[in-house]
Amino acid sequence: MKLLAPIQRALTAFNAACAKLPESLIAFIARFSIAAIFWKSGQTKIEGLQIDLIDGVFQFGWPHLTDSAVDLFRDEYHLPFLSPAVAAPLAAAAEHVFPLLLLFGLATRLSAAALLFMTLVIEVFVYPTAYATHGVWAGVLLYLMARGAGKFSLDALFASRSDPRQSPRS
Repeated sequence: MKLLAPIQRALTAFNAACAKLPESLIAFIARFSIAAIFWKSGQTKIEGLQIDLIDGVFQFGWPHLTDSAVDLFRDEYHLPFLSPAVAAPLAAAAEHVFPLLLLFGLATRLSAAALLFMTLVIEVFVYPTAYATHGVWAGVLLYLMARGAGKFSLDALFASRSDPRQSPRS
């Protein structure tokens, strides 16, 4: 047992250090990361507006659906309740609007819920064998729904202005 004592102390110290990670930092990284996934997917469905901060691609113009977007919904996705002509523009819009809202931390819980619904539709109807990926997405989105955007967000700014006693999580 004496041999395990240093390992136990090290683990206890590590656990204590992890517990001090600021929740707002975790929320910001979660918001940015999940927003990037959906934004990049949405970018494959439109032309005229291309913004990729990581790759440094910036093309500004009026966005419109690509010719292949409706084909993708008709030939690969096979959603049972929406026609491809309706589903493609709805998905493209959702994959741009909700990630932007998440990035700024505005209507975070609502945006995360919308993207969680989208994730569930993708998992159930489109790629049912991609549960490992979709499970990670769901975990991040559920965290944001439960905990909110954190201090570094417009949600926190508006909450503090409407009720100065309200303090967002660290």
